[in-house]
Amino acid sequence: MLIRIPPPSAVRSGEITPEASYRNRRRFLADMGIGAVGLLTAACGDAREAPAPAAANAALTIATRSERAGGETVTPIETVTTYNNYYEFGTNKEDPSHNAGTLKPRPWAVKIGGECELPGTIDLDTLLKPHAIEERIYRHRCVEAWSIVVPWAGIPLGEVLKRFKPTSKAKYVAFETIYDKAQMPDAKWSGIELPYVEGLRIDEAMHPLAFLSIGMYGKVMPNQNGAPLRLTLPWKYGFKSIKSIVGIRFVETMPPTTWNKLQSSEYGFFSNVNPEVQHPRWSQKSERRLGELFKRPTLMFNGYPEVASLYAGMDLHKFY
Repeated sequence: MLIRIPPPSAVRSGEITPEASYRNRRRFLADMGIGAVGLLTAACGDAREAPAPAAANAALTIATRSERAGGETVTPIETVTTYNNYYEFGTNKEDPSHNAGTLKPRPWAVKIGGECELPGTIDLDTLLKPHAIEERIYRHRCVEAWSIVVPWAGIPLGEVLKRFKPTSKAKYVAFETIYDKAQMPDAKWSGIELPYVEGLRIDEAMHPLAFLSIGMYGKVMPNQNGAPLRLTLPWKYGFKSIKSIVGIRFVETMPPTTWNKLQSSEYGFFSNVNPEVQHPRWSQKSERRLGELFKRPTLMFNGYPEVASLYAGMDLHKFY
């Protein structure tokens, strides 16, 4: 079950000014064609809001762009950057946008190890350097039955992993996020075991849709959305897309994952979007796109059928 233990001074949802009217997808793509989209500021007058680090406003040089959300309307940036799950910075949806200014996304290093020929610790710029930055518009579905469409900037996960030459023993890839009490003073209220950990089967990690994101909307990733490096897995529920990654390990056996450890009956290891698997406390057959009034049917694999071959022969009600 989701355990939400708000700190005594937590900001409540009702204190946040409603989101501004969003731009349609054509306007968004037009803007991206003539320059990077500006990072809009949510209209909230709360004095607790920490200013975003300057790097979060920096534009990224995008080499290629691709539409991978079926032409759906992009969710406005002011919504995506103020409605987040990042429990280390608070358990209410608006908390991370207020509290994540304490995260220091640079300098940043990622430790890679386990069953691979070239383990080591590598700084983020070196990790990214050989790859041209792509932009991909993906739809996303949260286990809590809300969804978004976001243009992410980054590089294919598989291309990065191959550089470290995983051995034949590498059946899974385990990920770990940063956990620093000084940078995350609200983490003591998170209600989850930290550091946050996640995992994929190696064939899932190597799938072309699996993405390492370093930005969104043409800009460097905001802290509350997982700066400076996060996973983006559009066919899985959102909690699989671990934020602020500092560790990657190639392992032989299925690694532990945070929400599965907390409540395995609700959060399976695979966590593929499957409307036919009922969450114990609500249906997964429909979702509400943020910014829309009415719910829509949830699509199998969140509308990415190209991943179905990864699970051929598996009982997707059992391996949820």
